[in-house]
Amino acid sequence: MRRSEIPEQLINAKHAAVEQFLAGARLPRRHASWIVRSHPDQNVVGIGVGRKIKRGKLTRTRCVRIYVERKIPRHLIQPDHLIPENVKGVDTDVIEAGRFRAYLPRPPATQRRLRPARPGCSIGFQFPEAQAGELMAGTLGAVVTGDGVSYILSNNHVLANENRLPSGTPIFQPGLLDSGNAASDRIATLARFVALETDKPNRVDCALATILDATAVIPAILPKIGRLASAEPVQAVEGVQVEKTGRATGYTVGTVFDVSATVPIEFEIGRLIFEDQVLIRSDAGAFSDGGDSGSLIVECGSGQATGLLIGGSPQFAIANHIGDVLQALNVKLVC
Repeated sequence: MRRSEIPEQLINAKHAAVEQFLAGARLPRRHASWIVRSHPDQNVVGIGVGRKIKRGKLTRTRCVRIYVERKIPRHLIQPDHLIPENVKGVDTDVIEAGRFRAYLPRPPATQRRLRPARPGCSIGFQFPEAQAGELMAGTLGAVVTGDGVSYILSNNHVLANENRLPSGTPIFQPGLLDSGNAASDRIATLARFVALETDKPNRVDCALATILDATAVIPAILPKIGRLASAEPVQAVEGVQVEKTGRATGYTVGTVFDVSATVPIEFEIGRLIFEDQVLIRSDAGAFSDGGDSGSLIVECGSGQATGLLIGGSPQFAIANHIGDVLQALNVKLVC
């Protein structure tokens, strides 16, 4: 199922579930790991759509997926805390996902300086003097073009520090967390970004940086992906295998699990709601981790781009639909 193929009844039921479980939800205070809350306001972490799972297997039944931080045995949940079995006549399915967060890098990390730089490698900005001593790195997602200018595509939180950096800010490869040199490793400057909204839902977390030297960056993604088969993106399809190469976990393969998830994600500027997102489940090990933000998600069968990684939970990676990203920035992929 593609996003464009979701039945209207299922969309309406999903929206009703978002209003019921996420509109008033709040992040709980941090407590010891052995404390678990069953109230939906504090346990529901996202709403999506897909096929219902029974005894570990996908069925043909379309449902509203209720993603929870922790799935609790039914007999331990108070009656008024139970998730309803249907919303607006559509079945629900409760799925454990952990809590979603933006992927922030974790030291230590070792990433090479690449010339030419390629999608999948380490990039990042330099924190202002007020945050001296803080280092970061994310992932170069793709090379794109617009109005005759070539850009690096990645996340807002990788290139623009969550709305806080001005255009012209230097972008380095590798990121300074990965031993980048601010004096010699600048390859781009921040051009523009789609602002992250704290008071209304977001669809994309994306930004562009103008490439300073055309020979310093090429569009072929680091192994094992290589060049995109086409500059045209494809819609994410539930059940289809995808791949990515990112700064933290390198090359990994996963499967699209949801094509229209609404989830709150923890950023430094606050708890932001992202709607209509792609969720990816790893085929083996972790699909992504801190520092992979900005990675381009590629459909294995077609070799075409389908998403832009922004974060995840212990069970799922979360990505923007790449079509939404390209439209929001008015650019095209380069392959």
